[in-house]
Amino acid sequence: MTITGAWRRTAQGAGLLGADGTISASIFAEMTALAMRTGAINLGQGFPDEDGPTVVLEAAREAIANGVNQYPPGRGMPVLLEAIARHQQRFYGLTVDPATEVLVTAGATEALSATLLALLEPGDEVVTFEPFYDAYGGLIALAGGVHRTVRLRSPDFQPDLDELAAAVTDRTRIILINNPHNPTGTVFSRETLEQIVALAHKHDALIVTDEVYEHLTFGVAHLPVATLPGARERTVTISSGGKTFSTTGWKIGWLSAPAAIVTAILAVKQFLTYVNGAPFQPAMAVGLDLPDTYYTGIADDLQAKRDLLAGGLTAAGFTLTAPRGSYFIVADAAALGHPDAAEFCRSLPDLAGVVGIPITAFCLPEHKPEYASLVRFAFCKRVDVLEEAASRLARL
Repeated sequence: MTITGAWRRTAQGAGLLGADGTISASIFAEMTALAMRTGAINLGQGFPDEDGPTVVLEAAREAIANGVNQYPPGRGMPVLLEAIARHQQRFYGLTVDPATEVLVTAGATEALSATLLALLEPGDEVVTFEPFYDAYGGLIALAGGVHRTVRLRSPDFQPDLDELAAAVTDRTRIILINNPHNPTGTVFSRETLEQIVALAHKHDALIVTDEVYEHLTFGVAHLPVATLPGARERTVTISSGGKTFSTTGWKIGWLSAPAAIVTAILAVKQFLTYVNGAPFQPAMAVGLDLPDTYYTGIADDLQAKRDLLAGGLTAAGFTLTAPRGSYFIVADAAALGHPDAAEFCRSLPDLAGVVGIPITAFCLPEHKPEYASLVRFAFCKRVDVLEEAASRLARL
């Protein structure tokens, strides 16, 4: 089937459009299907295989039983808006008005979609780091934007600040960052974030931050861009509860920004999902108010899982970059004699009964050779699953 218009731009931006104009399946769909067909352990997709805290799940059940099953308010239910505002103040000292500066969305992806559609004009440039979360390319294209990237290179995946400065120009409308970063697991330095703010001021750009892994960091504290001097008035901060509370299927996300920007985004968001997840919104509010021990506990548990999988990958002969945040670890297959990670990932279920995702799935076509041998593995799985995966990988 051939496609035209915005659909063509979106598929092309997502790397799914062939030279003949046909849509191809994403590598994520391909690897998931391969895992199902072979019975391999799927460490490709980044979702947990354990439920979140019982108190949060029970709050959702209670909301359903109490009739919270119809459309919630367009901005979100006040109980959740207020919980988000408390969360920002509690963890980061950020004061936001829940009535005018917060918006509940259908996950972080809708927050990103509505933000880009609201704030971009055709031809505006958006700067991201590369590799980038795969949705970014498609969403920027859908909004008519021009995607520019600053490459992150192993082993630390921190950007070259001169390259960052060169990429942001007067044509840049938005600097879009994902911190902690998917797929590399890096956490950007304060120096990098401060430069982003300085460049945004210099070129009158907006900053959009995707912070869904904000509570999943290892040995380093998360630093929201909006807390830096001069950033608050030009920053849209996006997060969600899916990663923090292991409820990715609920699709409850949110953003905070100055009131005028939130109003502009809401004008678009109301024509996307309109509203969503009524009984999950008060449950998410319960989660955001959980004690500090919950938040430190999930990070500690995930760090132990990271180390478990890293042991198996190291024993297999991979070269690793230890992530400081997120769900993901990047392993270089070149040391195993596999310079093409895409082909390696297709053969890995037969070689070891495990599925990963090539980092090239997160890159522009012209930059894929630079990342050709790198594989992303997800470690947000049960301990017994990771133990089995590590054992299988070690036999490589």
